[in-house]
Amino acid sequence: MKNTPHRTTTTVDRETGGAPAEVPEPSFRRSLVSMAFTELWERYSFYGLQGILSFYLLYALHDGGLALAPAVATGIVGAYGGAVYLSQILGAWLGDRLISPQNMVLYGAVVITAGHLVLAFAPGLTGLGVGLVCIVLGTGALKTNITSIVGFVLDQHQDERYRDAGFSYFYMAINIGAVVGPLTTGLAQNEVGFHFGFGLAATGMGAALVQYIASMKKLPERARTINNPLPAGRRPLVALAALAALAAIGGAVAFGLLRAENLSTVVTIAALVAAAVYFLTMTTSSSVSRDERRRILGYLPLFLASGVYFGFLFQKFTAISVLITERIDLHIGDWTFPVAWVTTVSPLAAVLITPLIARMWKTLGDRQPGPVVKVAIGLIQIGCAYLFLLIISEATGKADIPLALVLLFMMMAGSSEVFVGPIGLSLATRIGPETFRSQMVGLNFLTLALGSSLAGLLGQLFTAIDNASYFTVTAVCGIGIGLVLLATRRPVGRLLRSGLEG
Repeated sequence: MKNTPHRTTTTVDRETGGAPAEVPEPSFRRSLVSMAFTELWERYSFYGLQGILSFYLLYALHDGGLALAPAVATGIVGAYGGAVYLSQILGAWLGDRLISPQNMVLYGAVVITAGHLVLAFAPGLTGLGVGLVCIVLGTGALKTNITSIVGFVLDQHQDERYRDAGFSYFYMAINIGAVVGPLTTGLAQNEVGFHFGFGLAATGMGAALVQYIASMKKLPERARTINNPLPAGRRPLVALAALAALAAIGGAVAFGLLRAENLSTVVTIAALVAAAVYFLTMTTSSSVSRDERRRILGYLPLFLASGVYFGFLFQKFTAISVLITERIDLHIGDWTFPVAWVTTVSPLAAVLITPLIARMWKTLGDRQPGPVVKVAIGLIQIGCAYLFLLIISEATGKADIPLALVLLFMMMAGSSEVFVGPIGLSLATRIGPETFRSQMVGLNFLTLALGSSLAGLLGQLFTAIDNASYFTVTAVCGIGIGLVLLATRRPVGRLLRSGLEG
């Protein structure tokens, strides 16, 4: 009986312009699945922690929490989330200039694991600070570089239509981790305490590390290559700059300039400054072509709109967490519904709808809406979700809001993410300049940094004004920005397609 040859995909060596190379289809799929499972476990640990972090800061001491004021707690959570994504700019730069993406992911996974272990075993504010700093630094090293590796894997496939679908399934793995993480850590926190929940997050990160080490040898050669090596003569200058930055941060903390109350403001400003620097650097670089420059300019309105979108979405960890502790009755008979499970409904909705949306994109093919329209749909949907929350908040007056209605709001808001998150990932790896590919992915993750820190600021605003005014502003902004994107979809779309058509 004859052996059936493997189906292959074709890729061209972009460095040498050589002849197409044959890539076995099973190898392509294994690499993609391996990266997806690594990301699933990393996100399990990240969201497993984030699902209970707000409540750890808000809950009273006798309930195992730190009893911080709501404005302080939301500021810390927002700043932490923003710093996690902001640090990915540094990780992207290191993955381009000093250390290969493959090794950056490995080192990041080790540091994240250490951070979760500190949170699990070191109580109080000291353990919280050390653990969160480790997770911020480790995630910065891992996230953009693993996304770049997925892009390298997908580059091996000759059919460009698989790209959005491939990233949609990768994003589904992210959301599976985002669902299972808080479900398990939330149950552990509810039954035996916060630090047991932190311990489960550490276990998940350990699984991610094992999964990644097992798959390293099967990754594309580009994952082991430093794309744009930093000249040896400039490395001492970079080391001095890093030391100066650490000294500045330490001085700001010592002199009280950097406090829990203003952390979200500082991180928001840092995210905007970093984004401005990246846009200016890429658009003025001599190595960037005219078409690449036009695509970067076309990405700017989507960057800003996505940052606002994630600010609204990540309020589940700030303003909505405060709302849950103040106005939601979690008791079902003699059992208390785990508080982290409420926010878990959001990524669960995204997981359930992703296969349907991915199949729809593949079926529509060239007839599917462009990225501008997809992001607009996401913004309008999340704006409508906050309009729904406004209605039920006002209808119940000062009474508790029924748990079922809040869960429905979470479904509406969470399912909108499939129109924004995976589209941004796919777009960043497709339109980025060749010499700034990893850093373009890092710029895309800045939308999450901006969104997380903005969610912290919005959470502080939520504690200062009435619910009706707050939800009205949020709903109007979401729907309004979405409509503006729809109105400008043609000129922005033309910029994004510059040099990619034909």
